[in-house]
Amino acid sequence: MSASTSSSAALRFALLALAALTCAPEIAPAAAGELPAISSRQRAEKKSFTDGEIVDGFLKTAFGAEYHLAGRVDRIRKFDGPVRVYAESDRADRKAQLAKVVADIGKRVQHLDIAMTATSEAANVRVKLVRDRDVYRTLTSFYGAAKAREIRSSLDPQCLSGFRKNDNFEIEHSDVILTVDNGDFVFLDCAYEELLQSLGPINDTTSVPWTMFNDNVSMGYFDVYDQYILNLLYDPRIKAGMTLAEVKAVLPAVLTDVRAWVKQVNELKE
Repeated sequence: MSASTSSSAALRFALLALAALTCAPEIAPAAAGELPAISSRQRAEKKSFTDGEIVDGFLKTAFGAEYHLAGRVDRIRKFDGPVRVYAESDRADRKAQLAKVVADIGKRVQHLDIAMTATSEAANVRVKLVRDRDVYRTLTSFYGAAKAREIRSSLDPQCLSGFRKNDNFEIEHSDVILTVDNGDFVFLDCAYEELLQSLGPINDTTSVPWTMFNDNVSMGYFDVYDQYILNLLYDPRIKAGMTLAEVKAVLPAVLTDVRAWVKQVNELKE
């Protein structure tokens, strides 16, 4: 679930892609690998994909928007520099989990410099950790009453992300809202999906069964397929503002290098 804002004169909302997640019971905080719901998914995870399957998912998530309000969605959108994440919360346990998520993303995306920061002033990604009952109030503070009502009536989200981009389609700032009281699996699932979408692949799609950017798929961890998507997006040859035709021209060479990296970092046998 994501929102994007252009930093042109009006700072208008460009697009909004939201994916509501079902509620899970509250359990004690745990690392991702310790949760049975995540461990079972990792054991059953598909890790072998054809070039066509990878490219299809990348193009469907990197272009377009699930919930389109205004602005162009036919260009690549990404950060063009270091990404620093600040967590706003009094829940030390959730902040620690979020820091592990950020570190995991940084480990698995080769050309992305992403890390936590201790101050909001140094951040270009702000994560607001709230109770479920405070989501609508937070939406209102971020997007205004009218947009918040529209979001709630359309999808009633438990978590979401949004970004502001400049006229060159470079993301300048992202905001992420996560709920802290719906259980560890929902928290981790939301954290991975929203942080990753806040980096650029904003379009949810139900036609790709292996990506967490599918409203019908819940992961709770950074799966191999989505590592392909993010590594393609953040390869230096894929630039903010590129059109579909421009991206397709460089994808074969980029994909070869991305395959090698994903294989190495996940110790894949193939």
